[in-house]
This record gives sequence, structure tokens and C-alpha cells, in this order.
Amino acid sequence: MAGHGSKKVIYAALAGNGLIAITKFIGASITGSSAMLSEAIHSVVDTGNQGLLLYGIKQSNKPKDERHPFGYGMEIYFWAFVVAILIFAVGSGISIYEGLHKLSNPSEIRSPHINYIILSLALIFEGVAWYIAYKEFGKVRGKQTIIEAVRHSKDPTVFTVLFEDTAAMLGLIVAFIGVYAAAELGVEWADAVASLFVGFILGGTAILLAYETKGLLIGEAASPALVSDVRSIVDKRKSILHVNELRTMHMGPYDILLAISIDFKDDMTAVEVESRISELEKEIKSKYPEIKHLFIEVQKKSDHDADAIATPST
Repeated sequence: MAGHGSKKVIYAALAGNGLIAITKFIGASITGSSAMLSEAIHSVVDTGNQGLLLYGIKQSNKPKDERHPFGYGMEIYFWAFVVAILIFAVGSGISIYEGLHKLSNPSEIRSPHINYIILSLALIFEGVAWYIAYKEFGKVRGKQTIIEAVRHSKDPTVFTVLFEDTAAMLGLIVAFIGVYAAAELGVEWADAVASLFVGFILGGTAILLAYETKGLLIGEAASPALVSDVRSIVDKRKSILHVNELRTMHMGPYDILLAISIDFKDDMTAVEVESRISELEKEIKSKYPEIKHLFIEVQKKSDHDADAIATPST
């Protein structure tokens, strides 16, 4: 299941974006700023996205049943992918449309100081939410770079919120510059261009999120460190001649499927093999409780190699 930290990050972003969206819509209606309207839409999309992520976490925690024998852990991957689509289709699409519309129908920004106040407050709120997300992300990041940590992360909730908050802060800065240039420097088209850039920022964020969640959705292996350690646990047993194959797949952020093909010594009885398998399962699961599904196949190495040749991977 998704960790408590993931939910904390989402709740913080949900509360902040909900309040920010209301103030931005008020500001946009008073001042007529296209960039402010785009930012308001951005905040509404982010608020909805956080709701979807919380729903995804709830669904992923449902117990397994006959139709889903491995549980519902991958629900969170699906809803994270939906979030990426919504950011692109709704957030980016409407912001770009609004910017193009304002370019063809420019209008003067009224009471720009209202925008300055709202954007400044929004930047503070978003900054707090971003800091909470970044701090939580740092717990799983370790010594990896941000890009490496995102690539290796199996929990999309934290890095999705982090990316959203980063895009939100960049959008606020762009909107502030656009409003200032239009209101103080007389460059009317700057407000519309700012709206376009907000759309581009959201589009780029959506594409990156979609790419990362796609890998999780179609199935990713466990971390190399876990795979290597499990292999060493198996290899150290004297009753095992060879590990034919060891495969893993994440069924959820903290739900791993592990399948192992093992060649035991030929002089062992069936009872001894069963006993060794039971001991092996207990040791692996005690060290890695996230391995919820463990399947061990007993097969001679020569037979396994023959099967591999007969059914080559495509």
C-alpha cells in the first residue's frame, strides 16, 4: 500500500491548490488577466489530480479477489497515468487556447496589484507544498540524482505531486512576469504569451509524467539491489546447484511478484526439497516483506535451457 508519507504530500497539495484556485479565479475575474485565468485553471486541474491520486491509493489497497488474484496495487499506476493525461489535455490545452485567444483579442489588465498579491501568496503556498513533497521524496532518493530517483521510484504519487508543484511554481513566476510586463510596461501581448508558456510548462510536465508512469503501468522489475540480494540468498544454499532464472515485477509501489527457477541437487528427496523451499520462502519474505507473491519452480538446468531455446523471447 502507499505509505503515509505519500498521503501527507497529496493532502498538503490538495489543500493548497484548492484555496489557490479560488483566489486566482477571483483575481482573473477582477483584472481580466489571461495568465491569471490560466493559472486558476492550472490549480483546479492540480486539485482534481490530487483527488484522483487519493482515489488511486484507496483502490490499490483493496484486498485481492478471484478476478484480481494479485490484488489491485497497480490501480495507483493507472490513476497516476490519468493525471498525466489530464494535465496535458485540460491544463495545457486550455492555457494554450486562452493564450491564443488573448493574442487575437488583447485587452488591458485592470487593477494589476490584485494579481501581484494573489500570485505572491500562491507562490508562498505552492512553495510550502513543494517543500513537503521534496522532503518526502528525499527519503527515498538517497544519494541518487533527482532524475535517477524518479526513474527508479515505484511510487508515482510523490514524484507526481513534486512535478506538479514544480510546474506550478514556474507557472506562477511566468504569470507574474507576464502581468507585470502588460500592466507596467505596456506590452499587452505579454499576458497572453505568459498564458502560452504556462501551457507549455504543463505540457512538458505531463509528457514526462506519462513517460514515467507508463513504465510502471506495463510492469517494472524490482530494484537491482533487491534482485541481487535475493539471488545471493538463494546462491548461498548448498542444496541448490543453480539458479536458472529469477524474475520480479512490481504489482504496486510496495507489492512485488518474485518468480525463481531452481535446480536442486539430484540426490535430494521430495520431502527435503519441500523443506528447503519453505525455508527459502521464509528467509526472503522476512527480509523483504514487500515481496507479497513468491513462486519457486524446481527444474533441472538442462531442461530449463532447452525450454529457453525452444521458446525464445521476442
